[in-house]
Amino acid sequence: MIPSIKNHPFAVEAFFESSVVVTFAVRKESLENLIPECLELDTFDNKWAFLAVAMVQTKNLRPKGFPKLLGNDFFLIGYRVFVRYINSKGKKLRGLYILKSETDSKRMKIAGNVFTHYNYTTSDINQVKRNNQKIIYSKKSDFNLVYNEESSNILLPKLSPFSDWKEARKFAGPLPFTFTYNKEKKEVLIIEGVRNNWKPKPIEIVDYNFSFIRELELENVRIANAFIIENIPYYWKKGKVELWK
Repeated sequence: MIPSIKNHPFAVEAFFESSVVVTFAVRKESLENLIPECLELDTFDNKWAFLAVAMVQTKNLRPKGFPKLLGNDFFLIGYRVFVRYINSKGKKLRGLYILKSETDSKRMKIAGNVFTHYNYTTSDINQVKRNNQKIIYSKKSDFNLVYNEESSNILLPKLSPFSDWKEARKFAGPLPFTFTYNKEKKEVLIIEGVRNNWKPKPIEIVDYNFSFIRELELENVRIANAFIIENIPYYWKKGKVELWK
């Protein structure tokens, strides 16, 4: 296999000032056609599959080992499906399959589309604080999220399939791996993320609208959980490519 410059050819590091992830539960049959043949849905109770929206404020993203001065600060919106993959050694990996990626940085869009298959687009992404609430929204991409920053004793969303936050935390992204698939070559690209002190904190969602999810025309979509993590160093290893079957 000839290495591709788009296959994450080097390790990358960054600092997550904040990462808000809202995970939606959908009947598994509704998401099966959104993932490639090499992956299977990561399900709960053999009934629910999950689609997450990750909103990440990233600082100093750069090739691992490079000085922070060369890093890029940007905001990322990623729409991802929770999946599993059995690698060539028979090991089961939990991870994410990316459906769409947006950023507020033109520089990040260019670099991201050179070195990854994530197909970044740029959008206006705005953040507002109002009393104890945080609002993240975009007019161009037609989404908004409102959540309470200082809530305590937070209850699970009313229609969540989980019985408690311990169960819900098992489906709190990002997961260890991200996958990309080249159908023509039957090549799977595996990107492993490395994190420390990862302690997701539940948040209360006040209001939301994501036109991208609405346009997928999924049935019975409901919020399964929502978490925030803050001030976390993070890095991605160099991508690995292997043939599927």
